[in-house]
Amino acid sequence: MATGVLELFKIGIGPSSSHTVGPMVAAARFATELADAGLLDSTDQVRVELFGSLGATGAGHGSVPAVVLGLCGERPDLVDPAVVAPVMDRIGSTGVLRLLDRRPIRFDPSTDIVLRADTRDGFHPNAMAFTASDVGGTVVSRRTYYSVGGGFVLDEQEATAPPPPAVPLPYPFGSGAELLSITAATGLPISDIVLANESSWQDEDFVRSELLRIWRAMQQCVRDGCSAGPGVLPGGLNVRRRAPQLAAALPDLGASVDAVADPLAAMDHVTLWALAVNEQNAAGGRVVTAPTNGAAGIVPAVLHYYRVFVPGADDDGVVRFLLTAAAIGSVIKENASISGAEVGCQGEVGSACAMAAAGLTEVLGGTPQQVENAAEIGIEHNLGLTCDPVGGLVQIPCIERNAVAAVKAITAARIALRGDGQHRVSLDDAVRTMRETGADMADKYKETARGGLALNVVEC
Repeated sequence: MATGVLELFKIGIGPSSSHTVGPMVAAARFATELADAGLLDSTDQVRVELFGSLGATGAGHGSVPAVVLGLCGERPDLVDPAVVAPVMDRIGSTGVLRLLDRRPIRFDPSTDIVLRADTRDGFHPNAMAFTASDVGGTVVSRRTYYSVGGGFVLDEQEATAPPPPAVPLPYPFGSGAELLSITAATGLPISDIVLANESSWQDEDFVRSELLRIWRAMQQCVRDGCSAGPGVLPGGLNVRRRAPQLAAALPDLGASVDAVADPLAAMDHVTLWALAVNEQNAAGGRVVTAPTNGAAGIVPAVLHYYRVFVPGADDDGVVRFLLTAAAIGSVIKENASISGAEVGCQGEVGSACAMAAAGLTEVLGGTPQQVENAAEIGIEHNLGLTCDPVGGLVQIPCIERNAVAAVKAITAARIALRGDGQHRVSLDDAVRTMRETGADMADKYKETARGGLALNVVEC
């Protein structure tokens, strides 16, 4: 498995893993490389260019403050969302930025960060170029990075070089078929396969503890979203938060769900949990990439469903859920994409739906064949989904798509569990179709906010 579970599930901030988390990582990496090369003290100015999708929707996705925070040395998993606005205000008023919080340089975000929506790099639509100059204007370093989805960042060398030698794994797999073959040969569930692979380079107890830390972050995000109070999300679309009102209107589940009379109470709560996460994401709050910020609400919502509505649910089940989901996410990422800028929303919401469906199927006692079937259903019924955010914001249709896809993931799991795992379309077929559909999709439907709803909905 090329992509580890703790790479797919990363704690960061909203509103976008590609446009916020990735640029912050890239900016911090550039500043660190300056320091490592002994160039920090000679740097007097840094200029940043955001190309393609980053240039088109970076303003609405928080890319500019993300770059600024990254240059200051902040990390997405550690930065306090509350400091973003004060830092931007301070730099805007003083014209001074402290690289890595050490080297003061002159910096004006309005002119030193340039959005080039009409310029696209051939490797990936989310490209960034960083240029450092000395006091005389001589360039001391120039680097290009690519934000390839889910907070993953590659530089020019990594984008074109052959992959590094893989850590020897007990159960390597690169496709759904290979994964099923391993489970058939070993008799192990998918979660055990993934845990054994992860334990090849890090301690098993560490993996479990980190996954539970990820789960706690998801829970906190849900709580924050439910208790945020009424108001509108930032960005100018005047989209109202709905999770707080819905949370107040739904009956308290209490110690037992048996007393809840409404047969659709579970669906209402799943909807609530997904809305809560993605409203927090839209507001720039703390979220977990699962596998991206734009699709961050689906896995937490379905995990909450498991813990609240499934008898006997426990933390061990949470770990197994996330391990299984990561297996599916890895197959998708390695054979297609989880980037909305690359393949549209099918790569974000579709991937998350498949991951959540697979995880739930495993913890409900499904066989590996049923898990693979559930994942395939999750992808198949999101194929062709465009990424057309109104106003370039991760709000419309993104927030509701997470709620609908979370319910769809539960449906996919239940369909798979009622079957024997045999089905006509394989997970690999669906993943390959996602990749081909994304390649055929016009760029205006891939995170540029130039087509679909973004074109037809009047911003007000």
